Amino acid sequence: MPIVLWITGLPGSGKSTVAMAVNRIIPDAVILRMDELRKIVTPEPTYSESEREYVYRALVYTAKTLYSLGHTVIIDATGNKKSWRTLARDIIPDFFEVYLKCPIELCIEREKGRIDTHGAPKDIYEKSKAGAPVPGLNVPYEEPERPELIIDTVKELPEDAAVKIVRSIDKSLGA
Repeated sequence: MPIVLWITGLPGSGKSTVAMAVNRIIPDAVILRMDELRKIVTPEPTYSESEREYVYRALVYTAKTLYSLGHTVIIDATGNKKSWRTLARDIIPDFFEVYLKCPIELCIEREKGRIDTHGAPKDIYEKSKAGAPVPGLNVPYEEPERPELIIDTVKELPEDAAVKIVRSIDKSLGA
């Protein structure tokens, strides 16, 4: 049975790493990365509110389409607005939201040290000092109100988080 799993959290919280760990357990799942989609939809992004609205709606539509074709989808995207995650929840029957909780200070530290950004722009927290909009700093990140699962990435390794996520999905689907 296909599902759509949205892994949300601040930039640097571990979304891409956890998504890849889940994908190792569910190898036929499709990972939709916001940063890769953005490069196609907005090759010269401004990160304006209206642009983010279009790009996130395109992400949700793509996830729903893949789901309706029988694919399990892992959304790797900050999704700083609840409205985008709510839209996905409203139109995708088997939707599962995972919030990666991580202090902003650790996210900043991780982002500075990462070599593979999985398509994300480099030095985003540093760019915020020059006015670039960054969720958690100068753009609000609206934490999920009732995610199916919260993972504390300070305490959980990505592989352990992935196992916890898959077990929680299986439990909720009655598998």
